Amino acid sequence: MKLLKQLCSIHAPSGNEKNMTDFLLNYIEKHKVQWKVQPIILNNEDFQDCILLVFGKPRTVVFAHMDSIGFTVRYGKQLVRIGGPAVKDGYKLTGSDNQGEIKCTLKYNEDEEELQYDYHREIERGTELVFESDFRETDETVQSCYLDNRLGVWAALKLAETLEDGIIAFSCWEEHGGGSVAYLAKYIYEQYQVRQALIADITWVTEGVKPGKGVVISMRDSLIPRRSYVQKIISIAKESGVPYQLEVEGAGGSDAKELQKGAQPWDWCFVGAPEDNVHTPDEIVNKKDISSMVKLYQVLMEKL
Repeated sequence: MKLLKQLCSIHAPSGNEKNMTDFLLNYIEKHKVQWKVQPIILNNEDFQDCILLVFGKPRTVVFAHMDSIGFTVRYGKQLVRIGGPAVKDGYKLTGSDNQGEIKCTLKYNEDEEELQYDYHREIERGTELVFESDFRETDETVQSCYLDNRLGVWAALKLAETLEDGIIAFSCWEEHGGGSVAYLAKYIYEQYQVRQALIADITWVTEGVKPGKGVVISMRDSLIPRRSYVQKIISIAKESGVPYQLEVEGAGGSDAKELQKGAQPWDWCFVGAPEDNVHTPDEIVNKKDISSMVKLYQVLMEKL
């Protein structure tokens, strides 16, 4: 879990993913020699801060978003949300501006719905603040801010170790409306004729999805994927023997939104571990679900 701990501590809120991009490029360069197949690494101005890893003759792409939720400093002591972070008086926040490193506290007035920070000086406007990293591990669980989606990124890096044919796409902006998957999907479709996707992201523990019972295959959220594709994934999961759960929700979304609303005929399915304490500094995931997530991705990328 050392790598996951590192990933969870990197400052990379939506729109400012460069720290994560640089970390991943360095990690990939250092470790790819140990991987089964050496990928083509694509990261240039056409992809902004996104990264594509192309292995062998790809048939399927895995999308994993790199960004996190957080806050932007407005004027005075005011804060504006990046994405949908939970807000609670006393949450510890970190960041930096031209005057140095910042460790401050979230101040939330529920009656007035005012969001502010508590710090000994005024922080420069436009500064991004994120939850302070406090990574906790037990025999059964990992707990930290930003397991959504640093755990998805971690799973994709584990998949890269054995992947022979496929594409891994590390995307940006997912937590704050998306924007990168549209051009990544267009490029992948046109250059490699790939049009089936898996979304490596983190979902919720609910009354129907329990921690420790396996990775989640989502049959729908606020959008509905093509049923025949989802059924194919469920069939592969059933044959594999990897523990999994089926999810049916009426809300929520992921990088898949841009695939479904795009101009190319993409099939997609969300496959990810469930977490509790969503979008807080205390997100928690069962290690059994992490293990089954990696195993199922390995099987799906081979069979699809």
